Amino acid sequence: MTTTFEQLRAILVKDYKLAPEALTLDAPLEGLGIDSLGVAELLFNVEDEFKIELPPEQVLLPTIGDVVRFIDDLIAVQHGGVAQTGAAMAPTSQAT
Repeated sequence: MTTTFEQLRAILVKDYKLAPEALTLDAPLEGLGIDSLGVAELLFNVEDEFKIELPPEQVLLPTIGDVVRFIDDLIAVQHGGVAQTGAAMAPTSQAT
């Protein structure tokens, strides 16, 4: 089963031409070159991909992990289930 993180990563790779290895849960969207307009565009793609309806109010989603949690919350509310986040398996940046 594909996780929310994996589906989101596929969208980011395809639509934004980002390197998969740069896409971790704690990666900031702005640091990946995705500004507020890009986030709005991303959310439209997310809405189609995940078959969810976005709320009218604006939300702050600074990292990929924030977007994953936002999607999972909407799926749980709108589809009555729990999404496969894959957070335990998703890579995060390692500070050394």
